[in-house]
Amino acid sequence: MSFKLPESVLVVIHTPDLKVLMMERRDWPGWWQSVTGSREAADASLADTARREVLEETGLDVGAALSDWRLVNRYAIYGRWRPRYAPDVTHNIEHTFGVEVATPFAATLHPEEHVRYLWLTWRDALGRCYSGTNRAALARLAERARAI
Repeated sequence: MSFKLPESVLVVIHTPDLKVLMMERRDWPGWWQSVTGSREAADASLADTARREVLEETGLDVGAALSDWRLVNRYAIYGRWRPRYAPDVTHNIEHTFGVEVATPFAATLHPEEHVRYLWLTWRDALGRCYSGTNRAALARLAERARAI
């Protein structure tokens, strides 16, 4: 059996006025999130992982528009997903990226991962988002916008 690597990316896709793309997971109804995904090989770059995940989950080819926020989180892997990892793996390291798009777009969802999407203000996205690291990234988005 091939186990997932315990290193992943979180990508916040947003507009200049801080509307954020949020997607509802197929395997966890009510769980809304930004783009996420695991590094598939130890030698894959985090930026390439982020680009691949955005393309797979939304249909958007971000190219050079990807921004590394230099925000890294370590968290305990939820029990329901632990069997995907080696038996001794209990935590994941998540690297946060952002992509600014000019306007909301019609996302082409990966049918095995997400059932629907919404474009929400960053504050409304906070209310829908279950993951603490995703909420922290949304708060970071607002902080970054205020700093500009």
